[in-house]
Amino acid sequence: MVVVCPQMQTVTLIPGDGIGPEISSAVMKIFDAAKAPISWEERNVTAIKGPGGKWMIPLDAKESMDKSKIGLKGPLKTPIAAGHPSMNLLLRKTFDLYANVRPCVSIEGYKTPYTDVNLVTIRENTEGEYSGIEHVIVDGVVQSIKLITEDASRRIAEYAFEYARNNQRSSVTAVHKANIMRMSDGLFLRKCREVAENFKDIKFTEMYLDTVCLNMVQDPTQFDVLVMPNLYGDILSDLCAGLIGGLGVTPSGNIGANGVAIFESVHGTAPDIAGLDMANPTALLLSAVMMLRHMGMHGYAKNIEAACFDTIRDKKVLTKDLGGNSKCSEFTDDICRRVKDMD
Repeated sequence: MVVVCPQMQTVTLIPGDGIGPEISSAVMKIFDAAKAPISWEERNVTAIKGPGGKWMIPLDAKESMDKSKIGLKGPLKTPIAAGHPSMNLLLRKTFDLYANVRPCVSIEGYKTPYTDVNLVTIRENTEGEYSGIEHVIVDGVVQSIKLITEDASRRIAEYAFEYARNNQRSSVTAVHKANIMRMSDGLFLRKCREVAENFKDIKFTEMYLDTVCLNMVQDPTQFDVLVMPNLYGDILSDLCAGLIGGLGVTPSGNIGANGVAIFESVHGTAPDIAGLDMANPTALLLSAVMMLRHMGMHGYAKNIEAACFDTIRDKKVLTKDLGGNSKCSEFTDDICRRVKDMD
């Protein structure tokens, strides 16, 4: 019998700060146990000043991402020093990561007040209130510009509908405040409506942001895919993460132009427990599972995800934040054992 080995693919790994290196090691160990055909190219990312004083990511990290097109990223700290950019923002701008995708699905065995959550938030990542255009008009009066463009609105709407179709999801809800911001959110909503015309198989609804928040905490099961501008997406995606147990169990992916994608854990660097073998690698692991699916490696994704969920459901080996007393290494080893048993 001839066994065909799958083609190895390179992924740029940005371990990050604080607990980042520990949870990255855990993910690599689990991928190794699953025999996933991934080779890791590790790169550190800190903002450096390039020519003309412009902030940029180190050249070796940019070249690695340009070549591999796929990245996995742990949490990054942003120095508080004046003028220093947010590292996440810098990565978004460098690779034009225009769509933030966060699936929020209830995890069996991990008790939260909600049980059947199964939705996806898709957030426009490049403009809106986060365009960074602010200025002082006169002392004591500051103006912040919210930028909404036709191109970015159409692009995120198209991505949301294609995502729904490709992932067997039946509806897309556009989240907006076009009743107040008639021109900016009005433009965003108009583009969503236009794109919806080309996806008759997907049900399209539109809803005010405040109404979505109200309905979300009353009954999240009524939502499927939600698409929205930047600020609303930032807030709503964290709210949805709270429904399934928090950022420690929520995966996230950033999809860019030219086939680039970076998958990440969106929790903080947790410097207080860094190096103590207490961190929970679930969010980064599930983001890496998302990455495998994005790369078409569905079998490996399914096995790793199942091993992770089985470990959580079993309740015997859990990190402290999941309600147990186990170390990160023990939680990782249990997932590795389960994934090996699937062979």
